[in-house]
Amino acid sequence: MRVNSVFRWVIVMEEENDQVDLDDDSWALYADAGYGTSQVEVEVPNEELDSEENETWYDGDDFEFEGATINWDAPPCPAPLGIEHIIRIGCCDFCIQRLSGKRTASKGEAGGKEIRKEAYQRNSELETLEKIELCPMCEDLFDDVDNIVKRIIEKIGEVEHSTIQLGIHLPKDLLEEEDRIRSRHGSPGSAPLKTSFVSEIQDRLSDLVNDVTFVKERPDLMILIDGLTLMVEVDIRPVFLYGRYRKLIRDLPQTRWPCRACRGRKEGCESCNHTGLQYLESVQDLIGEPIRISLAAEDTSFHGMGREDIDVRCLGTGRPFVIEIKKPGTRLGNLEEIQKAVNDNAQGKVEINGLRWSNRKEVVKVKESRSEKSYTIRFKVKDIPDEETAIAAISSLSGVELAQDTPKRVSHRRAAKNRKRKIISLSSIIVEDDEIQFLVRCEAGTYVKELVHSDEGRTVPSVRSVLGDKECTVIWLDVEDIHYE
Repeated sequence: MRVNSVFRWVIVMEEENDQVDLDDDSWALYADAGYGTSQVEVEVPNEELDSEENETWYDGDDFEFEGATINWDAPPCPAPLGIEHIIRIGCCDFCIQRLSGKRTASKGEAGGKEIRKEAYQRNSELETLEKIELCPMCEDLFDDVDNIVKRIIEKIGEVEHSTIQLGIHLPKDLLEEEDRIRSRHGSPGSAPLKTSFVSEIQDRLSDLVNDVTFVKERPDLMILIDGLTLMVEVDIRPVFLYGRYRKLIRDLPQTRWPCRACRGRKEGCESCNHTGLQYLESVQDLIGEPIRISLAAEDTSFHGMGREDIDVRCLGTGRPFVIEIKKPGTRLGNLEEIQKAVNDNAQGKVEINGLRWSNRKEVVKVKESRSEKSYTIRFKVKDIPDEETAIAAISSLSGVELAQDTPKRVSHRRAAKNRKRKIISLSSIIVEDDEIQFLVRCEAGTYVKELVHSDEGRTVPSVRSVLGDKECTVIWLDVEDIHYE
């Protein structure tokens, strides 16, 4: 018996890209319902089969838009049905305006009212809908904008500023739900909740506060808002000043030195006369206190390009520094007046020059600089050789590379390691009785006192070693110049 040609026709429901995704939830639903595939033996002419294969099939339930599957009954905005949908689910006027993708004469809430009014005119049924208690997109957060702005202004008070950066914390579940709805029903490119909320606060602030610019980095004021509690915190950002200081006396530390007995606790102890400080004065405070007062600030932090020992003067053009002024009440001080106030306050002890405005980046630059330094050092020599021999021996150290182990005097705060440091030049050698003085220029980080007395052999070579292991005792040391810029 002859059988006509029979085609086995397999119908497969699939996405438009002709690839069946076995992980897709919708496919699993179809499969569970018995609709995954069906096999039917039918007699179909070849030309009819070809036309069937080229046919595009829709089920009327969903369609593809910008890569997202959207319910057919609720197309995304700005379609009229899309706008109707976000009204039906209870969106507030703020969110209607930002999701709709429509241009309106007004912004924000007023713009949303315009769009809502147009939708009511198209479909009067929308006016009769039961009011939803909270907007599903923002939970009526925009209603609190005026309250937040009022709190910001109160917190700022009289603090001088010209730039502001806003930061806001919103609950994670609210942001995720808003993103889900906006991605499905909002117009392409509609603004996220956090961005829109910050913009609304900025607009209201601009109406009430003059001459303020909103920035994304290095603001005068950082304003942090908790969207859950509506708490507002204002962080007054520091200002920075760069200059050079000359330390004219010895026995003056560069920065505050906490009391050794009480370790600098606030109330202090009898040993430090209840100051919390080992030394009442420091370069930091002699410079910083007049600046703090001039800028109505809370405190200062001092960042120097290295530091000299407490018994070492710093002369020449001075040591570069950046001082950080914390929580300043004013940011526009007269630098000439400030520099004069510092020099008057520290007269005979410290003086500064070249004061100018700086920034946090320069703090890093100053701290990381490896500038060469010049020193004058004077020391005693036991059983000193004759002048000619001493000068020749010491001159031989010019241009040599030292190997310096961490000195004993700093071993409690410095890592134990061997450092290679070069002597760039050594000159101006003076021999007077049993004392010698010379000028030396060397790499940053050279221990100059140890260059002289060798620190029990931890520095090689040293003045002591080239003088024939003669005992050397440092009398004084001055920083003559820091070769920076």
